[in-house]
Amino acid sequence: METDSGRPVTVVIADDHPVYRQGLTRGFQLSGQIDVVAECADGESALQAVREFGPQVAVLDYRLPSMDGIAVIHAMTRDGLPTRALLLTATTDSAVVYQAVEEGAYGYLGKDAPRTRIVEAVLKVARGGHVISEDASGGLAAEIRMRADRDTPVLSERERQVLRGFAEGKSIPQVAAELYLGASTVKTHTQRLYEKLGVSDRAAAVAEAMRRRLLE
Repeated sequence: METDSGRPVTVVIADDHPVYRQGLTRGFQLSGQIDVVAECADGESALQAVREFGPQVAVLDYRLPSMDGIAVIHAMTRDGLPTRALLLTATTDSAVVYQAVEEGAYGYLGKDAPRTRIVEAVLKVARGGHVISEDASGGLAAEIRMRADRDTPVLSERERQVLRGFAEGKSIPQVAAELYLGASTVKTHTQRLYEKLGVSDRAAAVAEAMRRRLLE
């Protein structure tokens, strides 16, 4: 199914594995219903491509260099970009699924899904529908139940790494150097960390994390 105008759905793909990325592109092209406007190997270039081309759907891997898929989705939502995100990843961790949906993802599928299933998901997301794989939906339900029983924010792996750096007395530039990330990327993770903990500086973040037993 194409868009209401009869034109193919426009898509940006972001995956750091070129063979898988190219396979997705070929599958979308063969469907005759999806037009890939850009292929990206990292999160920052994916976000730039979304801003430049304004595709209907961004198909993102979770584990991307520079910015992970959820950080890209967060930036898209924050900036009010109309592109809808489909996270396509091998990660089935319930906390990641929950965070992806919380940040605004319209879909969450495993990378082992058949190409026809992925094509169907892209078309559904382009129409404003939501798609979550059976495995991911089970984990999502469990995470929702667990969160309902306790007041503990779900932190991403990067947010936990940043938090540990702050607990060790490191500054944002020092954390960035340790994690081999740009300072701007660490600042984005820091802001999200502050929002989740309800704080406004590093010392308060560490204190609140200790109160909530988020630091080992």
